[in-house]
Amino acid sequence: MALLDHLFHDLKFALRQLRKNPAFTATAILVLALGLCASLAIFSFVDAALLKPLPYRGPARLVGVYERIPLCERCNLSYLDYLDWKGMNKTLSSLEIYNQAGYVGDSPTGAERVPGARVSAGFFRTLGVSPILGRDFAAGEDRPGGSDLAIVSYAAWQARYGGRPDVIGKSVRFNGILYTIIGVLPADFHFAPVRQAAVWGLIRGDNNCERRRSCHNLYGVGRLKDDVTLEAASADFGVIARNLQAQYPDSNTGQLSSIVPLSEVIVGSIQPVLLALLGGSALLLLIAAVNVANLLLVRSEGRKREIAVRSGLGASPSRLAMQFVTEGLLLIAASAVLGLGAAYWAAILLKRLIPKSMLDGMPFLSELGLHARELEFVGIVSLLAAILFTVTPAVRLSLSGSRIESSRGYSGAAWRKLGAHMVILELATASVLSIGAGLLGKSLYRVLQVDLGLRPDHVAVLGVGGIGPSYSKNEQMIALNRELLRLVSTIPGVQSVASSSMFPISGGNTVWLRFPDRPDTGAHNEVQQRQVTENYFSTLGARMLKGRYFNESDDSTKPLVVIVDKLFVDKYYPRKAPLDQQFSFQSIQTGPFTIVGVVDTIKEGALDKVSWPTMYTPFNQNPSSFFNLIARTSQDEHALIPAMAATIHVYDRGLMAGQSTTLSDQINDSPAAYLRRSSAWLAAGFAGLALILGVVGLYGVIAYSVSQRTREIGVRIALGAQMSTVYRMIMKEAAWLIGIGVALGLAASIGAAALIRGLLFGTKSWDLETFGSVTTVLVLSALIASFIPARRAASVNPVDALRSE
Repeated sequence: MALLDHLFHDLKFALRQLRKNPAFTATAILVLALGLCASLAIFSFVDAALLKPLPYRGPARLVGVYERIPLCERCNLSYLDYLDWKGMNKTLSSLEIYNQAGYVGDSPTGAERVPGARVSAGFFRTLGVSPILGRDFAAGEDRPGGSDLAIVSYAAWQARYGGRPDVIGKSVRFNGILYTIIGVLPADFHFAPVRQAAVWGLIRGDNNCERRRSCHNLYGVGRLKDDVTLEAASADFGVIARNLQAQYPDSNTGQLSSIVPLSEVIVGSIQPVLLALLGGSALLLLIAAVNVANLLLVRSEGRKREIAVRSGLGASPSRLAMQFVTEGLLLIAASAVLGLGAAYWAAILLKRLIPKSMLDGMPFLSELGLHARELEFVGIVSLLAAILFTVTPAVRLSLSGSRIESSRGYSGAAWRKLGAHMVILELATASVLSIGAGLLGKSLYRVLQVDLGLRPDHVAVLGVGGIGPSYSKNEQMIALNRELLRLVSTIPGVQSVASSSMFPISGGNTVWLRFPDRPDTGAHNEVQQRQVTENYFSTLGARMLKGRYFNESDDSTKPLVVIVDKLFVDKYYPRKAPLDQQFSFQSIQTGPFTIVGVVDTIKEGALDKVSWPTMYTPFNQNPSSFFNLIARTSQDEHALIPAMAATIHVYDRGLMAGQSTTLSDQINDSPAAYLRRSSAWLAAGFAGLALILGVVGLYGVIAYSVSQRTREIGVRIALGAQMSTVYRMIMKEAAWLIGIGVALGLAASIGAAALIRGLLFGTKSWDLETFGSVTTVLVLSALIASFIPARRAASVNPVDALRSE
């Protein structure tokens, strides 16, 4: 009872003390809540992406299986290689394949694109996932000639079929084929590599690509045997890959294997970003806690008499310490409640800022929120803060002890020393955050300044798909493409229109080439391939360097022609005129192609990756049932997309209007740009807050130092000291703190920058320009903050200073 009584009285007294100092209370709570909000919001992303187990059975045993070549660490594999790997490996209990696939379904407004995937029959069993309704694919159902079956996602079951149980056995038409729905996946199931797939069909190995060992369009997922390590599996597949190279030199020369944890496949691209941001938010939280500790130190100065009186009246050290514990816990509790609420909304806001095209590839963020691990995180942080806020004033008062009244100089000097150490820590932390933000910001600038080889402004892109008997022949697809180009060109504001088999500024299909004028060594001369119409380069604003564009007469009745980019010429014809040179595909009997033009290199791929050589062939010589309309307009390109979609549906309601975007959005929302932009903005926000808190902390230490030395300064001035001398004395003290803090920060920044090297682009981790500019801003800001108390010291009236003592 006595303990409860003491606790009740301590609580009442703590509340009264905090109410008596509203400025201190509000500042302490807001500063700590701000740090907690930032760190908890980022931690919630880390939890959802990196800590929460994947929704599969035994996820730690799952691996991604890839082929590897010098230009690609995780390349897709061929169907025939997959069959050999599946049958020859001794380290996986199962090996299955998948790829992303687009389906075309019916809707009230016409044909629509339905995101989906194709998998082998044992895919879901390998993951350890079972449908909640219906059944899984059975072994052998993925053989050629089998029935067309489909499993749908839970979201598609709810949205497209109203969650009705009678969906099982229902026939649905996709891509002009009737599929029978046999199962519904669990609500929490996701598989990020295929994004938000709504329909899952089977890979049968019977299409033109999958019949060829040289055609790579699949990815593997496997489960390690219970007694097998990842290293053992990598060695096993390495042996198989070398054997296949010897057995099939035409298609497999130079092809190795790559086995990685499936968790790395799913979240590997954002892992360095999240860890870097978590580190930055943790540093901000550290500065916030140090600032609150500093405030408690300042406040303890005004409570020396109170503590001395309570001690003289018989209060034990433990009772005094309990009072500090109670006050610290109250501050922390208020900050935690405020920080939790702010973090919840901050996480939602950050998620909404992610472009939908990227968010679709991060389904693990769907359950982002404050869960048990977030509450544990808050509890741990609160416990550490409670220890800091309890110990800090207790240490301060123990330094004074019985000298509280008689040894003012001793206690003041001790506080200045402790406060100075805290300021050094704050300035060092602010330096690390600021330099990290500077490096990320410079990387973002360099990414956005990559030479694209085109003019991205005022260009809209719309995907189109033609299915069914009306578009089953090449002549029909050519006629459709030609007519849609004509119709889109009549839309007001359209200046030029073209089409391409692939989105501009994105990766594409690759092929291997054979050159008749040089010996065939079996090397893979791999290039990207796109089918384009004659206006493709002029519509994008690309620069033709040599030769001619395609024209309407470049069709299947004429010899095959090709336009290549400068990168292609630099690699394969560095000392020979490229025009009229010929080459063929390596593994299929197609060709020869004759080079009729050379275009300046267009960035047909990720902005932050090495570009591959690219070849462009005429659409009329190799048409595709899915293509992209590309239109340049003199007006707002965003407004052009609905007009393009309406135009194709007026022509044929059965045509699919697929993915749409503008080239500017394609660049700005690309993973390369977004990840660096979001990292740079958040790091800059952390750095800005850290700088403010650090500068305020420095101001508090210098201001307190001036208040403690008022008598000394008055005596100096009375004895004839000039104002400049007083300025130098105060600024020298500040300069030492600034110099030590920034120096330590620079040293720590070198190590921290190395940790975010993977996020940097065109920028060294020790970029001298960034280090120099950030240091200059920090030092100037700190000196300005120190100048204010220095000016106050220089204007001290010696008579008033001596009288106050």
